[in-house]
Amino acid sequence: MSDTTPYTPPAIWQWNKESGGKFASINRPIAGATHDKELPVGRHPLQLYSLATPNGVKVTVMLEELLALGHGGAEYDAWLVPIQEGAQFSSGFVAVNPNSKIPALMDRSGPVPVRVFESGAILLYLAEKFGAFVPKEPVQRAECLSWLFWQMGSAPFLGGGFGHFYAYAPEKYEYPINRYAMEVKRQMDVLNQRLAAHEYLAGDAYTVADIAAWPWYGALAKGQLYEAGEFLQVQEYTHVVRWANQIAQRPAVQRGRKVNRTWGEPASQLHERHDASDFDTKTLDKLAPAA
Repeated sequence: MSDTTPYTPPAIWQWNKESGGKFASINRPIAGATHDKELPVGRHPLQLYSLATPNGVKVTVMLEELLALGHGGAEYDAWLVPIQEGAQFSSGFVAVNPNSKIPALMDRSGPVPVRVFESGAILLYLAEKFGAFVPKEPVQRAECLSWLFWQMGSAPFLGGGFGHFYAYAPEKYEYPINRYAMEVKRQMDVLNQRLAAHEYLAGDAYTVADIAAWPWYGALAKGQLYEAGEFLQVQEYTHVVRWANQIAQRPAVQRGRKVNRTWGEPASQLHERHDASDFDTKTLDKLAPAA
């Protein structure tokens, strides 16, 4: 529906009530920790603190792809961060990511632990650490990084813009939904035109650009995001659909999508990942129900 009550912003904005909607309980205009709690540390060099939102899936897919290539140093522990419970505001998590957003990574493989936050930064850090999924030739590298940062800049319009007003806002209003639906369809057209001429975003090779974009735009193209497939007529973007389906067939992608996932089919949920064998023994369908 349309909002028939005009809103006049006050001279000074004040936080005097919850904003409403699905994430109202964790939205606040200040940063920092709300409670003291240290993060767990497992036995692997890489410690990931995350949830299987699209941004979280980027990193678990990247790690599984690196392991599939034989990079043993990419072994990792993936710890669940239930963001709707405010776990991202613990003192331990804020020490790794002062922005209190998943995913966050600690690399303990060297003498001094390295923290990395923001999903794009984590992907690029891992790509450079292991020498994989970013081309070395300058022209191809520039193309890859351009699409990687395109995704980082574009997805907030899809998630925080369209997704919020279409799926999560306490009331639906025509103007913001139309505004962001238009932008999301424009973005899908950008991808569709690119993928009409190239197998992957950076060209002929699968790169971090695809790993970054697939959890957002691949899910959207397959009708799995915000239940908005029909509304946005995503099937019209045939080259994006082809690309989304092609990447979805990769075994590492299928594994990465399960990690830190707490919704969907039980077989698709691996709440925490501490060993490669966990995919065979610890998905939710294989765990004994609580007594």
